[in-house]
Amino acid sequence: MKFRPLHDRVVVRRLESEQKTKGGILIPDTAKEKPQEGEIIAVGPGARDESGKVIALDVKAGDRILFGKWSGTEVKIDGEEFLVMKESDVMGIIET
Repeated sequence: MKFRPLHDRVVVRRLESEQKTKGGILIPDTAKEKPQEGEIIAVGPGARDESGKVIALDVKAGDRILFGKWSGTEVKIDGEEFLVMKESDVMGIIET
């Protein structure tokens, strides 16, 4: 991918949600909610404070994250859908 986010923005690929409930009921595409879990693909260099110093981000490419339901802006890059959001929209990193 040839896209580099600026400042404190990150590029996220949504991870697909389950096709079935725990009870085994299949969920049709029209009833599914978009997943709120994703993988960070690229990160910007960081935000700047009042003195102009760059503050590095806490997340890095490859991290699995949770984000808010309405977070980010959907974009298509090379035919693939991604979300571009600020680091503050990330609720946390999923550690495995």
